[in-house]
Amino acid sequence: MLQLKTYTPVAIPAPPNQPAFIGVGYLSCKFILMNPVTIRTASLNDLDTLLEFEKGIMEFERTIDVTIKDGDAHYYDLAALVESPDAEVVVAEQDGELIGSGYAHIIDSKSYLKHQKHAHMGFMYVKPGHRGKGVNQMIMDTLQRWVLSKNVTEFRLEVYHNNPSAIRAYEKVGFMPLLLEMRMELPLKKS
Repeated sequence: MLQLKTYTPVAIPAPPNQPAFIGVGYLSCKFILMNPVTIRTASLNDLDTLLEFEKGIMEFERTIDVTIKDGDAHYYDLAALVESPDAEVVVAEQDGELIGSGYAHIIDSKSYLKHQKHAHMGFMYVKPGHRGKGVNQMIMDTLQRWVLSKNVTEFRLEVYHNNPSAIRAYEKVGFMPLLLEMRMELPLKKS
């Protein structure tokens, strides 16, 4: 289990002519601090919200992946991930509201790879009103620390090639493109 860690997201400029004092020193910039965001381990009590987050992920990804079926579908067995000793599901919370999520799951690597195990990261979601404020970064930092605490150093994820904002976010924290999965739909021949 992770210890709770509280973050204060990126500060935003104060209104003109209103200098800000933080601590004992005067800042040459003017800032207003946002309410802190707490990253914590998810519990089964969070499951309803986690399922809503998954629905949000799938709704977006249906717009870029024609192979995702319509209707009720799930990427993850969230209850199993929350309870697994080989996975860490975290949520971002602000003012008592869950605003984001992510998970890392330690799995066996293919036998031809140098590392025996790696962590797969997924379920990255931040509610629309909280995007661009560093929440995703906080979640990834927390997951990276958890993975390292398990003595695993290889961290992998999947991202759609036509989702450039996600690719940039992952590259910003050190992920690099590795393999491009390709597909095609074969036409059935009518007999």
